[in-house]
Amino acid sequence: MWLYLRNRRFAVPHRYSHTAQSHKIQQMEVTDMKITKVDYAATGAFSQTIADYLSQSEKLQGFYHRFPTLEAFGAQLEEKTFTAEQRHTLHQALQEQYGSVADIHPAVQQNLALLQQPNTYTITTGHQLNIFTGPLYFVYKIVTAINTCRQLQAQYPDYNFVPVYWMATEDHDFAEINHFNLFGKRYTWESEQTGAVGRFSTAGLEKVLEELPEAFPVFEEAYRNSKNLADATRAITHALFGEYGLVSIDGDHQDLKKEFIPVVEKELTEQLSNKLVEDANVQLEQLGYKAQVFSREINLFYLQDGIRGRIVQADDSYKVLNTDFSFTQSEILEEAKQHPERFSPNVILRPLYEEMILPNLAYIGGGAEVAYWFQLRKVFDTYQVTFPLIMLRNSALYISKPNANRMQKLGLQPLDLFQDYQELKKQLSAQLHEEEISLEAQREAVAKAFKQVEELAEVIDPTLVRAVAAEQQKSCNSLQMLEKKLSKARDSKHEQTFKQLENLKDKLFPNGSLQERQDNLLSYQTNHPNFIPALIDAFDPLEFKFTILEEE
Repeated sequence: MWLYLRNRRFAVPHRYSHTAQSHKIQQMEVTDMKITKVDYAATGAFSQTIADYLSQSEKLQGFYHRFPTLEAFGAQLEEKTFTAEQRHTLHQALQEQYGSVADIHPAVQQNLALLQQPNTYTITTGHQLNIFTGPLYFVYKIVTAINTCRQLQAQYPDYNFVPVYWMATEDHDFAEINHFNLFGKRYTWESEQTGAVGRFSTAGLEKVLEELPEAFPVFEEAYRNSKNLADATRAITHALFGEYGLVSIDGDHQDLKKEFIPVVEKELTEQLSNKLVEDANVQLEQLGYKAQVFSREINLFYLQDGIRGRIVQADDSYKVLNTDFSFTQSEILEEAKQHPERFSPNVILRPLYEEMILPNLAYIGGGAEVAYWFQLRKVFDTYQVTFPLIMLRNSALYISKPNANRMQKLGLQPLDLFQDYQELKKQLSAQLHEEEISLEAQREAVAKAFKQVEELAEVIDPTLVRAVAAEQQKSCNSLQMLEKKLSKARDSKHEQTFKQLENLKDKLFPNGSLQERQDNLLSYQTNHPNFIPALIDAFDPLEFKFTILEEE
């Protein structure tokens, strides 16, 4: 599927019906950009689980509620309930959290106010607090949420839709967030802090800022003037996406956690989620799918400054691993009532918590995230919380003008680039009218000749058979060596062309991976300040196609 985008910006992305339009060619316009849309399966970069989900395979239909279409959102709007009291709590918490933002964009102020209205709903994506936004797909997630809201606003004008970024402030895996890649170099934040990363002081990040090849004002301001990483990340997302009305939420909040107390109590006394998830895992495995996340007997952590420890039950007591904290059942239940903010859901219960405190319709995630939501349907049903529509975030390959020129000189199409280097080299050789060097026919002729010699040796002197076999192996080795020399000689004729191909692959697929999983936003926005607006124009979240953006 090809879409050509030139010379105009859309206030609202075009509508798209996945079921009716998936095989039709569309055209739209944006500044100096050619857009190619291809099936995710055609890229070879996504799992069978995702391919089956996007094709709405019957095998998976029992593990989610509704497949995300514009029509399905209408049904979700009718089903999702969120009380005025819940809206008030949410609004108050967000107002408090946005107190750290010096100058709130009017679009964000409007959306914060709208969340108090009974006809306002959210579209949510979430991610860790990677420094400097981490991998590029962080941006793709948020743009997908923004554009989903725009499409829904056009389809359902009587409602309001707010894009939300759920900040994974309670995550404690610092090693996953403390680095990023910029212009091929890795930058790392060194810190001895422990516990929930959202509570980390930004001390030490000034050293990373000083190492960068140039100044980046948005990040300078956020990291030098915020008291913790949560505030800094909110400042960054607000600077990048405030004009689009993005609201960032921190679930690490006492009033928000109060809504979660009944789940915490059941988790501690009945260990309910583990049983439900294990049942789902068995069913998924029987269908050939692997569980994406691991469930514990108790899917909760105990949270204090500097500590996020897993809660385990040991006989009649509850302990926090690697700490001195220990509770009886009555003590830990009382702790949950008095201090709900000290109980942190893990990956199994975080989605439930999120859906309990937001008027949310859909969650947007990457391939692995989408797959792990399939493990959770039974948990939602048991707690009678509406299961959101699960959407695969937009994915993209961005081809700069210099790389686009290289691709065209090599006679390649965008989809060709997803092949591995050796396959592309063969394709390029064919275009150069160079046949693949192979001495297979000669090897077969030698084998046939030696077979005749072996038969003769068997008749005359059987002890010579091993000598014949040895000589045959030498001949085969010689032919193989000659084949390599001939291939090398042929390749040297077009060494520069093949080197260009190799460099192109390395730039567009760093470390052999999708660009979005390795590169950072700053690698693109530095030279292309309209990079985010171009994504806003190009991404269609309900189309479920991989997007290739090619500068012209």
